[in-house]
Amino acid sequence: MVMRIVRPTWKREIGLKSWAKGTDQAMIIVTSPARDKGTAFLKRKREVWNWQPSIDRTIKLPPSMMLQSWMGSDFTNDDLVKESSVVQDYTHTLAGDTIIDNRPCYKIIMIPKEEAAVVWGKVITYIDKKDYLQLLVYFYDEDGELVNTMKASDIKMLGGRLLPARMDMTPADNPQNHTIIEYRSLVFDVPLEDGFFSIQNLKRVK
Repeated sequence: MVMRIVRPTWKREIGLKSWAKGTDQAMIIVTSPARDKGTAFLKRKREVWNWQPSIDRTIKLPPSMMLQSWMGSDFTNDDLVKESSVVQDYTHTLAGDTIIDNRPCYKIIMIPKEEAAVVWGKVITYIDKKDYLQLLVYFYDEDGELVNTMKASDIKMLGGRLLPARMDMTPADNPQNHTIIEYRSLVFDVPLEDGFFSIQNLKRVK
């Protein structure tokens, strides 16, 4: 995939490759530009690590860093590695219907459970009724203020499945800024050993 960070006076493009097994294990590596190449992130259940080849260090990210910008983009660390569990950590309420890009959608309000260690105070998501695609998401802080809006688009076949190929994240306090993630290719049902998702492999994965 490719991530484009767009600002009023400049743009930056970052190449990425990722692997995932279920919802508990994931790895992301930066493939370009050269100065960031090899930087990698590992998620195992609730724990996240970052390998930084420029300083030859692996850093474990504390929960307090989940809301911080990921690679200087409008996505947060939590967005990219999904530390929090959408299913387990939130109470879901069906709150009506709407239409997005000519697709009838469910509106779902997600409120975090009291014991859940999540970064958002509320999430409102819109799910396509036919293909169950997440097309629009609003992220709110604990005071009920809108923080980020994510919109999915460019729906097409990827790896044999119908999915949005593009995600746009826009901060509410600075709508001139936004970050785009575009999937170039996806492959499903690839056998991966649990050992692939290891701290040692962070330094070796290509």
